[in-house]
Amino acid sequence: MGKRILIVEDHADIRRLIRMTLEFEDHEIHEAANADEGLLQARQQRPDLLLLDVMMPGTMDGLGLCRLVKNDPDLNHPHVILLTARGQSQDIEAGLAAGADTYLLKPFSPLKLIETINQLES
Repeated sequence: MGKRILIVEDHADIRRLIRMTLEFEDHEIHEAANADEGLLQARQQRPDLLLLDVMMPGTMDGLGLCRLVKNDPDLNHPHVILLTARGQSQDIEAGLAAGADTYLLKPFSPLKLIETINQLES
């Protein structure tokens, strides 16, 4: 049985690439174009895993959404993978401090995405 996965990413082409990659597995996939929409979807869908872009337009970024999701007991502590083009150590530390389980640096390969998701299960 696959996971319920929420992709929160403001670039439609990146969302599409992630969706196409994950559709090979038996996952239920939901999408949001910004963190505000992502929070609403997270509360409705209760995903097992969120893939969050760090930098997004709107009232909060991926780090803010990560903090809210990880601190909401109703959401049952989903895994969070942050997607970012910024791989400086302080960026990674900020993501982990926000509660992210791991990081994927853009651009990433479909294989790397699947590997990262599978590593969270083990």
